[in-house]
Amino acid sequence: MNIDTNLVKTLIKEQYPNFSDLKIVEVENSGNDNRTFHLGDSMLVRLPSGKEYASQIEKEMYWLPKLSPYILLDIPLPLFKGNPTKEYPFNWGIYKWIEGETLTYKDILNLDLLAIDLAKFLKELQSIDATLGPKAGKHNFYRGGNLNIYDNETRIALKNLKNIFDTNSLENIWKKCLKSKYTNKPVWIHGDIAVGNLLIKDGRLSAVIDFGILGTGDPACDYVIAWTFFSNKSREIFKSHLNCDEETFERAKGWALWKALISYDIENPNSVISKWAANCINQILK
Repeated sequence: MNIDTNLVKTLIKEQYPNFSDLKIVEVENSGNDNRTFHLGDSMLVRLPSGKEYASQIEKEMYWLPKLSPYILLDIPLPLFKGNPTKEYPFNWGIYKWIEGETLTYKDILNLDLLAIDLAKFLKELQSIDATLGPKAGKHNFYRGGNLNIYDNETRIALKNLKNIFDTNSLENIWKKCLKSKYTNKPVWIHGDIAVGNLLIKDGRLSAVIDFGILGTGDPACDYVIAWTFFSNKSREIFKSHLNCDEETFERAKGWALWKALISYDIENPNSVISKWAANCINQILK
């Protein structure tokens, strides 16, 4: 399915004709699960890229307005919901545009401050009553659930990468991660705390976007950035400000390891994603 500006223009013209004169431009870092387009000066259009992501729009539309009052940073504000058509078979949404630059090392004042700001956001999110929130499951790729669901996938990846990484050490790390189980009450999780979903303004974390994998459960999956972006020092600062126990951090390492292992492309080791995966794996091995 080709999701481009022409499709968005058609959807807007049919369902929100009062916005049909506004300029539509695809966002540079549009994402994989959804395609994002700037609509005019103050809005964006968000369209799931496939059936497996289709439920994310309704979930965001329902839950984000309820979570927003408890969070100091900017998070997406849904404005209007779009309906499926012959051209596009899923629900889609119009949101308020959030200013900011996608997180990079050059745009932040320092890693330590980022670690503190991000930990604060996650603690705010986790403090919100999660009693009625969606439990981890297929809708959010089991983020917040039991890490064991990806055991087979991880072991296959370890076998395939045995000539590239120290997979004996990685397997021992993986086994240790699986031994830890979450026994506390479920909390809210974002599900995809990654550089593409963190916005920076004036060197500080200003917004967290893309809550499509939102759910409730074990918060460990929200801590993988400790190995994908932070250094040794900032990782410890992040952990400290989260008040995170050792077992939860072990499970977080497991989530990071699984994602890195399945992301590494043996046929294209110099690709951006393979280099990202290799760096994450090397951080875990330290």
